[in-house]
Amino acid sequence: MSQTDSADAPLSPTPLPPEERGFGAIPSHSSVIVLTALATAAAVALLLGAPLLWVVWLAGLLLAAGGVWAAGDFLVSRRLWRIAPLWARRRLPHAFSLGVPTRVVVELENPGRHPRVIDLFDEVDPAFSFEDLPQRVVMPPRSRRQITYTVTARQRGLARFGRVQLRCRSLAGCFEQRLTPGEPCELRVYPNFAALARYAWLAGDRRLAQIGIKSYARRGGGTDFRQLAEYQTGDAVRFIDWKATLRQGKPIVRQFQDERDQRVLFLLDCGRRMRADEGGKAIGGRHFDDALNALMLLAYVALKSGDEVGVITFGNHPGESRRIAPRKGQAALGALMNALYDLEPCAAHSDYAAAAREVGETQPRRALVIMLTNFRDEDADELRPALQLLRRRHLTLLASLREQVIGAIAGQPLDAPGRGIEAAAARLFAQSRRDAFARVVGDDALSIDVEPAQLATTLVNRYHAVKRAGLL
Repeated sequence: MSQTDSADAPLSPTPLPPEERGFGAIPSHSSVIVLTALATAAAVALLLGAPLLWVVWLAGLLLAAGGVWAAGDFLVSRRLWRIAPLWARRRLPHAFSLGVPTRVVVELENPGRHPRVIDLFDEVDPAFSFEDLPQRVVMPPRSRRQITYTVTARQRGLARFGRVQLRCRSLAGCFEQRLTPGEPCELRVYPNFAALARYAWLAGDRRLAQIGIKSYARRGGGTDFRQLAEYQTGDAVRFIDWKATLRQGKPIVRQFQDERDQRVLFLLDCGRRMRADEGGKAIGGRHFDDALNALMLLAYVALKSGDEVGVITFGNHPGESRRIAPRKGQAALGALMNALYDLEPCAAHSDYAAAAREVGETQPRRALVIMLTNFRDEDADELRPALQLLRRRHLTLLASLREQVIGAIAGQPLDAPGRGIEAAAARLFAQSRRDAFARVVGDDALSIDVEPAQLATTLVNRYHAVKRAGLL
C-alpha cells in the first residue's frame, strides 16, 4: 500500500465529481461470515441430536436480533453518508508514454465525524498493467488521504479510464456502500519519448557518447555563418575576418554551422513486415515501436538543427495512410506525435514502388528520405527499383530492422545437442540476408541493417554524417 499526504505536483489534476450514482449497499464480508457461522452452528446442533424446535427458535432469535442490529446500522450509516458524503478526485497525467511506469493519485476526503474504512479500486484500461490495487485505507474523521498506484502502458493509442470504485463500510461493519464517483476519461498513449528527454539533457551536458551518438568538433565546417570568435590553434587561416581583426586588435575568425532549412522525410512502413514482435508478452520488442521511437528521436534532432521534417506512411489499409507535410520548429514534433501515436502496422503488403512514386509526385525539393522497414531477401526485386526511383532526386537512406534473435542463436554456446545445427542455420540466414541487402543498396554507404536497439543512435549518427559532409 502506498499512501502519501502531500500533493504530487508533476501530475496534472483531473477532478472527478463526487456525485453518487445511486445508493448501493451490499452485505459486508463480516456479515456473510456471521450468517455462515450461524447456519453451520444450527446444522451441527441438529446433527448432534438437539431438538429441532429449540434449534429453530434459538437460530430465529439470533437472526432477528442480528437483523435489527443490521437495520439500525444501515439506517444510521445511510443518514451519515448522505449528510457528509465521501469526496474523491483522481489525478492523471496529460498523456502516457509506452512502457513508462506512471503514478496515478486518488485523493480522498472524509468530511464526517466518524472514521471510515474504504476499499479502493480503479477501472484501469485493460491495455495497462498496474500495481498497488486494490487498496484499503482507514480515514479518520475530517481527514484527507492520497492513494497512489502505478500503471504502465503496454500499447499505444487511446486509453480509457473508467470510474473510481469505492466501498465504504457502515459504522458497525454490517454493510458496504458502493460508490462510483466521476466520469470515464480517455487519454493518449504516445511512443516512448523518454529518449528525447535524455538526448536533450545529454546534448546540453556534452555527454552524447553515453548513448552512442558521436559528436565532432567543428570550427570551420558547414556553409551557414554562425558567429565571429577569437582565433584558436587549428582554425583555418582562410576564415580570418580581417576587418574584425583590425577592430579588435587580435585575430578573429568566422565560424560556420551545418546548413539549415533542409528537409528530412520519413517513409514509414506500416505493412506486415513491421508486425515482428520479439518481446512476447513483455513491453518492448515490437519492431514498429522501435521504428517510431527512432523516428521521433531523429525528428527532434533534425528540428533542433533547423531542418524540416515530414512523414509518409505506406503499407496501411486503403485510406488509412498518414501524410504529415514537412514543417520546421519544435512545435512540429508535437504535431508528429499527435499524428502517429495510435498508428499500428497491419497485415497488408507494403508497396515500395507506390511509396517511391508518391514521394516523387509530392516532394519536388531534394530531401534526405529515410525509409524505415524490415527487409527480407524476397523483397529485393521490388525494393531495388523503388530505391533507384527515389535516388534520382533525393538522398535516400534505407534503414532496415534485423531480428536480434538471429544473432542470439548464432552466438549461443554449443554446449547441448542440436545447438550446433541451430547456430549454423542462423549464421547461414544472416549471411543470406546481408548478401541480399548488399544487392539492394549497392554501393550506398548510408543505408543500415541493424537490430532495433541500435536503430535510433545509428540514424542520428548517419544524419550528422550527412550534415557534416554537405550531401544535401
